[in-house]
Formats: sequence, structure tokens, C-alpha cells
Amino acid sequence: MATIIYESPIFGPVHSRRLGISLGINLMPGDGKICTFDCIYCECGFNKDHRPTLPRPTRDEVRTALESKLRQMGAEGKLPDVLTFAGNGEPTAHPHFAEIIGDTISLRDRYCPKAKVSVLSNSTFIHREEVREALMLVDNNILKLDTVSPDYINKVDRPTGHYDVERIIADMKRFRGHLIIQTMFLKGEGLDNTGNEYVEPWLQTVKDIAPEAVMIYTIDRETPDKQLQKATHEELDAIRDRVVAAGIACSASY
Repeated sequence: MATIIYESPIFGPVHSRRLGISLGINLMPGDGKICTFDCIYCECGFNKDHRPTLPRPTRDEVRTALESKLRQMGAEGKLPDVLTFAGNGEPTAHPHFAEIIGDTISLRDRYCPKAKVSVLSNSTFIHREEVREALMLVDNNILKLDTVSPDYINKVDRPTGHYDVERIIADMKRFRGHLIIQTMFLKGEGLDNTGNEYVEPWLQTVKDIAPEAVMIYTIDRETPDKQLQKATHEELDAIRDRVVAAGIACSASY
């Protein structure tokens, strides 16, 4: 099974379908995966198959590595479009996430002031005040909401602890519009969130949250569940058009 375990604390730059030239910041160990979801579509594989032996990088290690990489990229004349917190698990789970965001913004301002700071999060820690305050400071606060159906979430996202989608939605509203909702659309055996049964309640919830934008996408790499299939261009376009018709900017990545 082909999986991707990212280097830590810095990886890339890579070309992101949604964000451009992205320098990755991985706050998880570089030899495994730690996540509060165990998604059946995760490019890093299932949690049980990639238990790390190394610790998370420290705040100092992240800051030092990021500064070194930005200096190198600046010397080469190839600065990133975005600094993206992603990698082998949920970045906001790091005990010093808020401080690391502050360090990253300072380094961005010094070395690549045109770059955006983005966080890809599954939303499971946005109830924490320090996490929410840190996410309010980043340019792209990208929060996952694959559906509003608890049954679908338990089958596809597979939270590893207590997960209350209504609580997640309420916490998303606390960002007062400073968030981008990210949603994966896919198909599989007994699974398909591209139909109106799922799209309509999801869309109504998106309207209630009132984000600055929505990113919808489908499978791009090999998944640990081999039965999964991509949503079609036509299906994604139709969903995107419904979001846009509601007055919310929306991009689709195929």
C-alpha cells in the first residue's frame, strides 16, 4: 500500500492543487502518524499501520528548521506562495500550536511577506480557546466538514475520540466568517456524499456558518481503502455551483 509519511518539521515545497507552491510544516513525528481522525481516504494511511517512534518536533525545532528553509529558498529566489501546516496528523493537537503559529507569522513577515499562512485542520481542537485565537491570526484557516451526517462521519472520517458534529458547527460559527470550509466528496461501497441527501443539509449548514470560502475536492492519491472512487468533475461542478449560488466563493479540485 502506497502511503505518504511526511518529513518533520518541514517538508517540500510541494505544489498544492488549492494553494500554489506550498512549504509544508508538519508538527507530527517524521516517522509515523498521529491524528484524531482515521480517515479511510487519508494519503498517510490508517493510524494503526504507521505508529511513530519519534516525538513531535519542539517549538524551537520548528522555528529553527523553518527559518533555515526560508533563508535557503530566498537565496535561490524561489519563495513559497504559502506556508501550510499539514502532514502526518492534526496540527492543532501540538501542545505548543499557538506559540508555533506566532513564530511562523514572524518568520513569514521577515523572509517572505507575500506568502500566506495556512492551516489544514480537521476541526477537532477548535473548542480550545488558544487554538481558536491562533487560527484567527492565520490567512487561511481551513477547517474540515465532510458532511453533517454522524453516521457518514463515523464510517469515513472515523474520529478516534468523542466527536459531536453539532459542537463542531457551533465552534466554526465562533470564527465569525474567518474560516474556509474544506469538504471531501467521494464514493465507495455503501458510501456516496455527492447526492442531494448529503449535499442539501451540508449546504444549509455552510450557509449558517457563513465562511469566507469553501474548498471541495476529491481523491487525488492512493487511499488505504481500495474501494473508494473519485467524485466526477460534473458532480463537483454541480456542488460548487450550488455553493456559489448561495453567495459563497467555492473552488473545486478534481
